[in-house]
Amino acid sequence: MSAPALLEARGLVAGYVPEVDILAGCDVHVDDGEIVGIIGPNGAGKSTLIKCLFGLVAIRSGTIALRGEDSTKLKAHEMVQRGVGYVPQVRNVFAQLSVEDNLRMGAYLAPAEFRERFEALAVQFPLLSERRKTTAGALSGGQRQTLAMARALIMEPTVLLLDEPSAGLSPMMQDEVFDRIQAINAGGVSVVMVEQNARRCLQIVDRGYVLDQGHNAYTATGRELLHDPKVIELYLGSLARKD
Repeated sequence: MSAPALLEARGLVAGYVPEVDILAGCDVHVDDGEIVGIIGPNGAGKSTLIKCLFGLVAIRSGTIALRGEDSTKLKAHEMVQRGVGYVPQVRNVFAQLSVEDNLRMGAYLAPAEFRERFEALAVQFPLLSERRKTTAGALSGGQRQTLAMARALIMEPTVLLLDEPSAGLSPMMQDEVFDRIQAINAGGVSVVMVEQNARRCLQIVDRGYVLDQGHNAYTATGRELLHDPKVIELYLGSLARKD
């Protein structure tokens, strides 16, 4: 019998306004060591899906399981305790706090381990040590994204959820972010990311999901979706950047 998925969602229905569903039956499957990408047009429900996976949006029906254990009704802090990290698209750092204090906030559930974990992350992200006393608001967009990822990683998650990690960044910084995501994954953390840069996303993911109007429109490996004529015609033409 095969081991259960690291993270699995089935038939998710959710929304923000009563009787209006943003998600209308979405499925996501994530195995250990995978990078999974979620792409689709604006309004497809991508960010809502990732917020549901982290316990930020209540689910009207459907299930979420972590290693086979039901987590459908867990809140965000409970998901963190169970090994799930999350980096939102906007307001993902505390601009008035220093780099170090941002990371300290991320470790609020394990304050005794903060120093050791900070030093370990600083090896992976030298910026953290170099700019530890700098306020987050003084960092560049790419540096803030690095800090946001590091803050989610300080609780040593097994899966990291990223909402539009390349949004608002220059093409060069986007490449750095995607390289960083691959490095995080190579370090043993599975990744689920919602991403606007569809073509670049599909180049690095093991499996991709194309959402459209709250449904799974297509699901396949990243390479298969990248070369699927229908996906190219319907989605990549408008979603992919030619940078």
